[in-house]
Amino acid sequence: MTPHHHIVVLGGGYTGLAAAKLAARRTNAAVTLVNARDRFVERVRLHQLASGQRLRDLPLSQLLAGTGVRLVVDRVTRIDLAARAVHLAGAAAPLAYDTLVYALGSQADPHSVAGVAEHAHSVTTAEDADRLRERLATSGSVAVVGGGLTGLEAAAELAESRPELTVSLVTGGALGDGLSRRGRQHLRRTFDRLGVTVREHATVTEVRADGPVLAGGDHLAADTVVWATGFRVPDLARDAGLAVDEHGRMLVDETLRSVSHPEVYGVGDAAAARRQDGQELRMACATGLPCAYAAARAISDRLAGRQPRPLRFRYLMRCVSLGRGNGLIQFVRADDVPVEAVLTGRLAARYKEAVVRSTILAERHPALIGVL
Repeated sequence: MTPHHHIVVLGGGYTGLAAAKLAARRTNAAVTLVNARDRFVERVRLHQLASGQRLRDLPLSQLLAGTGVRLVVDRVTRIDLAARAVHLAGAAAPLAYDTLVYALGSQADPHSVAGVAEHAHSVTTAEDADRLRERLATSGSVAVVGGGLTGLEAAAELAESRPELTVSLVTGGALGDGLSRRGRQHLRRTFDRLGVTVREHATVTEVRADGPVLAGGDHLAADTVVWATGFRVPDLARDAGLAVDEHGRMLVDETLRSVSHPEVYGVGDAAAARRQDGQELRMACATGLPCAYAAARAISDRLAGRQPRPLRFRYLMRCVSLGRGNGLIQFVRADDVPVEAVLTGRLAARYKEAVVRSTILAERHPALIGVL
């Protein structure tokens, strides 16, 4: 392996940071991490930030100290696959690479429904969460749109931490779709106790300044709308000419390598990774970290002339925080189908907190990902 090999990782979130540190640890290559901000963002805690809680400050420079990874704080504007170079907003010259790791994650889709961009808030970035927190300071009611884990956690957190708010949740399916019967029952009891009004099987067709409009014309009055559905990935992979699916997620093989450009790897939300049975992995931190480990291992193996092992992945659970003192741990089969076994209440909240804290432990010491 040549020490002049240069690995560039795009994105300093959960998967990108871990991939960069693991690549530096496992290879002799020079590793550069490119991220648009100089702080690591605990995205799984952004609903806490929006509710007024303070999060710990995690400078990327500190998390990278002693690893040999070079940090470039800049925004990626274009990937030139032919030249093997990344163009940055603040740099005159492009950044050349030999191996590229694409880990730019996902974000809210403000154009999925009319009015979202103008009138809704999200919790996908720290800046989004800060703006939502400021908005809520002058709000009396909030409607959370989206019945996935992000929406459930946001609705519960806001209702618990801001009891003066009137909180409603709008979901296109039944409350707790994807959970077991016991999980759904606990979720409904929790929302009843917190006073969260739930609109099930409801489709939002427009967001106005005074709340969402539902299919059929019903209007749900709300001072603030939180958009927790309709996520999208950046267009950079598609624009560059990488093979992507209909959502713009990079298509990767069983070693997380692009199916169209073997010098590029994709991890996290922006890559369409699959289990060995063909099931596509869902967007989640719990998915991204093992994929980062597998990608770094595959890069190391190939640079050393070894045949990399395919990704082996199984689901274990879904962890849902329902405020600071309550939670739901939904255990699942290897293929993510829920079983009746659940952990609820304060013990589940402590379990979820331990899981979230363990992600930062993994970012500090990513070699642990292989044994966690």
